[in-house]
Amino acid sequence: MKSLLPLWICALGLATLPACSWWHSHPSAKKPDQPAPAAPKLIGRVASIPADKRFVLIQRYGTGKIEVGTVLTTRGPDERTANLLVTGESLGQFTAADVQSGLLDIGDAVYSRHVPTPATPPTAAETPE
Repeated sequence: MKSLLPLWICALGLATLPACSWWHSHPSAKKPDQPAPAAPKLIGRVASIPADKRFVLIQRYGTGKIEVGTVLTTRGPDERTANLLVTGESLGQFTAADVQSGLLDIGDAVYSRHVPTPATPPTAAETPE
C-alpha cells in the first residue's frame, strides 16, 4: 500500500493541473474589439500641378471637407501612385495638398482611407498588474 501512495499523489496532481488555467484569463478576452479598417474612398481627382511639382490642387467630389494633415493616395491609369498631405488651404471644391512621395499626373484619382482614432488608453489605476 505504501508503494501506491506516490502514484496516487502524482495522479491527483495531474488531475488538478488543468485547474491552474482557470486562474489566468485568456489573452484574447482582454483585447477590445478593433474596428476593421475601411477600404479607401474615392474623394476626388488631381486638378492641377504647378511647375515645381511640390503641391497639387485636388478637385473634391461631393461637399465634405478634408481635414488638415490627412494622408491621401493617388492612383493613375498606368499604376502610378503618390502620397499627399492635406495642407488646409481650400477654395470651393479645390483643396491643396503637398506631394510627399511618388509620381502623379493631372486626372489621377485621389483616395482617402479613414483611420479610426484609438480608444483612450487605460489609466494606471485601471491597468491590471
